[in-house]
Amino acid sequence: MKLPQTPSLRLDGKRALVVGASSGIGLGAAVAVAEAGAHVVMAARSAAKLGEAVDAVNAGGYSAESLVMDIGSIDSITNGMKAQGAFDVVVNSAGTANHKPALETTAEDYQGVMDTNVRGAYFLSVGAAHGMVAAGNGGSIIHISSQMGLVGGLDRTVYCASKHALEGMVKAMAIEWGVHNIRVNTICPTFIKTPLTQSTFDNPERVEWIKSKIKLDRIGEIEDIMGCILYLAGNASAMVTGTSHLIDGGWTAG
Repeated sequence: MKLPQTPSLRLDGKRALVVGASSGIGLGAAVAVAEAGAHVVMAARSAAKLGEAVDAVNAGGYSAESLVMDIGSIDSITNGMKAQGAFDVVVNSAGTANHKPALETTAEDYQGVMDTNVRGAYFLSVGAAHGMVAAGNGGSIIHISSQMGLVGGLDRTVYCASKHALEGMVKAMAIEWGVHNIRVNTICPTFIKTPLTQSTFDNPERVEWIKSKIKLDRIGEIEDIMGCILYLAGNASAMVTGTSHLIDGGWTAG
C-alpha cells in the first residue's frame, strides 16, 4: 500500500515579499518564510527601521533584502513590484487604524484608513498577480486582515469597513485568479501584542476587557500568527483559496 505523503512546509528556492515587515506581525511573517528557506524581500516605509530588521534576519542565518515601499501610494507599489519581478509568496501586513466613534469620523480619517487597508491591498495584490501570471508558476497572496473583518467593534466603524472590504476583495480575486493557480487568503487575528498595539495593552482595563472576550484567556502573540503564514505560503495549503483564517482565541465563537 502506498501511503499519502504529508506536504512539506519548506519554501526552499521560493521568493517572498512581506510588506509591513519592519516590526510586529510583518516581521514575524518575514522570519517565518525565511526560516522555511525562502529568500524574503522585506518592505516598509521607513528605510532606517527596515534596515535594522533586515540586518537582524540576515544575522540569523537567513536570506533577506530590503525594499522601501509605501502601501498608501499606488506609484510606490507599482514601481516596487515592477523592479522586483515575480514572487512566489506575497504577505501584506501593512495596515492602519483610526479608532473613534462613527459620529466623530472625518473624511480624512476615513480616507487614511481606506487608502492603506483597501486601496493599497488591492493594488499590491494586482501587482503580485501580474508577476505570478507572467512567471506561470502560480503563487500565494496572504493578507493580514482582522477578526473585525467578520464582526463589528465599538469605535471601529471605519476599520471594520476596511477589513470587511478586504475579505470581499480576497474572495473575488480568488475566483478570478484560481485558473492561474494563484491562491489568495486572509489571516484574521484578534488583539496581538505588537509595538502598534502597545498603547492598548498599557491600559489595564482594556486588557481585562480583551481577555474577557478571548476564550483562551490570554493575549495573542506574534508567534501565534507565524504558523498560519507558513501554512498558507506553501504546498500544505495547495487547495485553499478565498478563505479567512481566524486566529482569535475564540473571540468570534460567541
